Amino acid sequence: MPNSHLFFLFFFLHIHLSLSLDCNAADQKALLNIKSELGNPPELSAWLPATNCCTWSNVYCSDAGRIYNIYLISLNVSTTIPPSLGDLPELETIQLQAMPGLYGTIPPSFSKLAKLQLLFLTNTSVSGVIPDFLSRTNLSALDLSYNKFSGSIPLSLSKLPNLRFLDLSGNSLTGTIPPGLLHGTFRFLYLDRNKLSGEIPQDYGNGDLDTIDLSHNRLTGDPSFLFSITKPTTKIDLSWNQLEFDLTRVVFPHNLEYLDLSHNRIKGKVSKSLQDVKLRFLNLSYNELCGEIPNRRFMVHYQADSYIHNKCLCGTPLPPCKS
Repeated sequence: MPNSHLFFLFFFLHIHLSLSLDCNAADQKALLNIKSELGNPPELSAWLPATNCCTWSNVYCSDAGRIYNIYLISLNVSTTIPPSLGDLPELETIQLQAMPGLYGTIPPSFSKLAKLQLLFLTNTSVSGVIPDFLSRTNLSALDLSYNKFSGSIPLSLSKLPNLRFLDLSGNSLTGTIPPGLLHGTFRFLYLDRNKLSGEIPQDYGNGDLDTIDLSHNRLTGDPSFLFSITKPTTKIDLSWNQLEFDLTRVVFPHNLEYLDLSHNRIKGKVSKSLQDVKLRFLNLSYNELCGEIPNRRFMVHYQADSYIHNKCLCGTPLPPCKS
C-alpha cells in the first residue's frame, strides 16, 4: 500500500542514532530477555551482555540511552510475541513483521507501553481477538494486517485520541464497524479482506479522510455519504460487498485518484460528476447500472473492464446504445 508507506516514512524521518551513549541497564536486560523468548535467533547474535545495547542492530536509542524503537523483521522464529517487550517503558515504535512462525496472542504486557505510538504487527500467525488494553497506549498508527485475528473490532480503539492510521486488513474479523475509530487529520482506514457486516457508520463521512478501503467484506446499506466534491479523499475502495444505492447524482471528490465500487448492487446511471475527476483507477463493474456512459473529459481514459457486467450500460467504451 503506497499510502501507508508514505505515512510510516513521515514518522521515521526524525530517527537518530546515539551510538556513543550507554544503554540503560534495565532496557538491556529486557532486550536480552526478548532475545531469549524468541529462541536466540541468529539475526540477533550481536546482542551480547558485555556490549552497549545502543550499538545493537534492530533497535534505536534516545539521547538518554533508552530504547524507543525496536524492529524485528523476517526473523526465522517459531514462538509467541516476547512478553518482555512490555518491559521497555520508553518504546514508541514496535515492528514485528514478516514472521509467519510468530503465533499466539498480543501479550498483556503491551498495556504498560504508555508511550507507544506506532505498532506494526503484520504478516504473522498471531491470532485471537484484538485486545482492549491497546487503548492504554498512545497509538497514532496501528497496523495488524495479514494475521489471524478474529472476533469484532473493539470499540475501545476509538478511545485512542491520536489514532490516524488503522490497518486491520487480511484477518477474519466479524461484526460491525465501530464508529469513531480515527481522529485528527490525514486519516487512513484499511479494513479490507475480513468478514465485516452491517452498515458503514455515518461519521466516516466527516473530517479529513484520505483513504478508506472496506473491500471484500459483507457490508450493506448506502455509503453515498462518503462522497462529496469538497472531501480530501484520494482513495475509496468498497468493492466486493452488498452495498445498494443510486449512483446517478452522486458527486465525487475532485482529489479522488482511485475508485472501486465493483461487485455490489449499485443502481442508476454512471454519475456525470466522474467526468471532472482525474482517476488513475476506476471500476464500476458487476453492479446493476444502466444507461449511457458519460463520455466527456476524463471519462475517455477508461476501458470496457471498468464497466462490464452491469444491467444495461451502453456507449463508449461499451457497445453503442440502441435508439
